[in-house]
Amino acid sequence: MIHHIENNQINSEVLKSDKLVIVDFYATWCMPCQMLTPILVEIDKENEDVEIFKVNVDENQETAIRYDIVSVPTLIFFKDGKEVERQVGLVEKEKLEKIIRGE
Repeated sequence: MIHHIENNQINSEVLKSDKLVIVDFYATWCMPCQMLTPILVEIDKENEDVEIFKVNVDENQETAIRYDIVSVPTLIFFKDGKEVERQVGLVEKEKLEKIIRGE
């Protein structure tokens, strides 16, 4: 299940997870963000060892600034509390699957 998180939840939900975490920084007005959502839903259903969180940049500007988000959508992949990958823009499912597999 994909969860929406706020500024104050990033430490407890993302950085302390023992799974690979994908954080989708998005905006409701962003068409590529809307196109990415069904892809992330599929990824979520197919990968039990991956957690996905969404952060609305308009409502959580503090977190967007903290992670230097300058364009949406931006996906940040975290493992053991550290950023391991970043993708900006609409990303194909196949590319996300390769990142998840570590390719």
